[in-house]
Amino acid sequence: MAKHEGQIVIKKYANRRLYNTGTSTYVTLEDLAEMVKKGEEFTVQDAKSGDDITHSVLTQIIFEQESKTGNTLLPISFLRQLITYYGDQMQMVVPSFLEHSMRSFTEQQAQMREQVNRAFGETPLGKNLQLPMQMVEDQVRRNTELFQQAMQMFSPFMTPPAKESRKAEAKDIDELKEQLRALQNKLDNL
Repeated sequence: MAKHEGQIVIKKYANRRLYNTGTSTYVTLEDLAEMVKKGEEFTVQDAKSGDDITHSVLTQIIFEQESKTGNTLLPISFLRQLITYYGDQMQMVVPSFLEHSMRSFTEQQAQMREQVNRAFGETPLGKNLQLPMQMVEDQVRRNTELFQQAMQMFSPFMTPPAKESRKAEAKDIDELKEQLRALQNKLDNL
């Protein structure tokens, strides 16, 4: 795919074929996925109506990638949660939040790669595996906190999940302590 100045227009015909007007060639969804990975901007138009169908074509690419590779990026729990926002009052907030999160993640990706390379370059693979995983977990935690803060702005009376989680953890710890006491009593009696 040659790069062209300006916006590349892909026309989708009724027979589902995609035509790149910039290169005057037919392309596949895989070709479009490669263009996205290379950072090439394009729009997809219905050849008959001229409607912009870029969103649905990109969604189709994601669907095919998810089903083809077996290495899914979108966990079932995330998909279920996302579905719950359709038709909800939060529907208008979710796209901007997801866009912000992905932009933030992309900006930090170079830094993460550099640290992973440093970690794996200096020592055997197993020893510093936790460093990059911790970085990813920290980023996910920050994004989750941002999302929860955004949700609280629109639902100020909602109890934040973090507090509920801490209460549940405290209850679990208390139950474990009680079980340990009971076991200790049994051992003492033996």
